[in-house]
Amino acid sequence: MLLAIGIFILTLILVIWQPRGLPIGTSAMMGATVALAFGVVTLTDVWSVTAIVWDATLAFIGIILLSMVLDEIGFFEWSALKMARLSGGNGHWMFVYILILGALVSALFANDGAALILTPIVLAKMKHLKMNPIAMFAFLMAGGFIGDSASNPLVISNLTNIVTAGYFHIGFWEYAKTMFLPNLLSIIASIAVLWIYFRKDIPMQIDISQLASPESAIKSEIMFHLSWWFLALLMVGYFIGDHYHLPVAVFALGGALIFLAIATYFKATKPIMTIKAAPWQVVWFSIGLYVVVYGLKNGGLTTYLAGVITHLHSMGNVVAVIGTGFLSAILSSVMNNMPTIMIMDIAIAEAGNHSLAYANIIGCNLGPKMTPIGSLATLLWLHVLRQKGVTITWGEYMKVGLVITPPVLLVALMGLIFPF
Repeated sequence: MLLAIGIFILTLILVIWQPRGLPIGTSAMMGATVALAFGVVTLTDVWSVTAIVWDATLAFIGIILLSMVLDEIGFFEWSALKMARLSGGNGHWMFVYILILGALVSALFANDGAALILTPIVLAKMKHLKMNPIAMFAFLMAGGFIGDSASNPLVISNLTNIVTAGYFHIGFWEYAKTMFLPNLLSIIASIAVLWIYFRKDIPMQIDISQLASPESAIKSEIMFHLSWWFLALLMVGYFIGDHYHLPVAVFALGGALIFLAIATYFKATKPIMTIKAAPWQVVWFSIGLYVVVYGLKNGGLTTYLAGVITHLHSMGNVVAVIGTGFLSAILSSVMNNMPTIMIMDIAIAEAGNHSLAYANIIGCNLGPKMTPIGSLATLLWLHVLRQKGVTITWGEYMKVGLVITPPVLLVALMGLIFPF
């Protein structure tokens, strides 16, 4: 057990620290190799892990690939400018509309898509509008928070969702209808709590006359109009795939490649560059990290957690849901939500209460907002900001995250306890 914990901690440090730019996938695979070499896991375990995560990782790649093509044709910049214009220059309405946009992007293109694509666009617009640093901090922190807190509604909205849905064989429609209310409550609570926290930092009026028109952001008229139809058909495809029990990756990655081919035909993108820029390291990251986590399972950690979950369940459904959600949230904030979702999924399966998988997802999606190391999306978000010359310290981040996360998490979990 101690050896498995040691390998896990070392792997996690390398993933978060990334010494000399070491890719996260390489770090995870190094950890998996060490775990295999020391007998913490077996080759059979590696095969089992690959069977569990292949659909989730390829689907995730597809979602990000689709997002990148849409970004190249100006889809997200058009959306940001549209929301800014819709506010009429009222700073508080702009704050709310940007959060709504972040929630929509996160739902359809995953929280990592929101972090990678929407964040630099919003930052560029705020600089163009000459917002003061305090106001920029409020908008950026709120945008980063909503990316995770609104990533619950669909299987495709977060890598944690895809992994868990695959592990427990949860269908696309079953997942969506169960998570509709919790996600709605999460969005409403997020906007309310974020506005209350930052209301004094948001400017009353913003001169939006300096902004370009939304139409000026569109790089390809044909692809822009076609994208709306394509996204609608893709969503229908997810539900059709659910009916026939097809892997999510068939539509997520398959759809992304078809859309890339269409964009290439209309000369709206450079396919080789787009494919190269896709986060392929996530594939190795998911497999490698899950192998390392499997070592913790073999060491008995998941059995211990299963006992905790069983004890919570013995005290009633309300305690079980809230307890599981906050347990996942705390673990995610300390050791990142990807290993947490994997460990907790196994523990919930051992406890025999599969319905708590939803509480686990909500906890793993919201809990990471308490610390900068909580999720891959947050690490990407901070990396993007640093590249743009904006540094947010751990203290600044946690001062906000520790205050606003618990109430939003509690409200979201209530949607599971009192479903409509």
